[in-house]
Amino acid sequence: MGNDADRPAEACKHPPGFMAPVIDARWCEGKEECVRVCPYDVFDIRTLTRDERSALPFMARLKVAFHGNRQAFAVHADQCHGCGLCVSACPEKAIMLSRVG
Repeated sequence: MGNDADRPAEACKHPPGFMAPVIDARWCEGKEECVRVCPYDVFDIRTLTRDERSALPFMARLKVAFHGNRQAFAVHADQCHGCGLCVSACPEKAIMLSRVG
């Protein structure tokens, strides 16, 4: 996993699987800040499928289209250590941490 000067893993206080990031698709603009700061590679940015786009409210679909139809996904949410670096880094405040279980 990528622990380097830009991604301080020592800020992470919980064992993996205790917390998980929840991304609000209405707000995410896929700017990749969460990918950049996460020391455990929890996030990935990808293009939304047609079904994912159509499930969004109209204004969110417009926003997503404007930003290239890309958003963040917590593809390895089970590896989250709950440090909150992604929450702080997200310019749209589209990520929150939720306790698992």
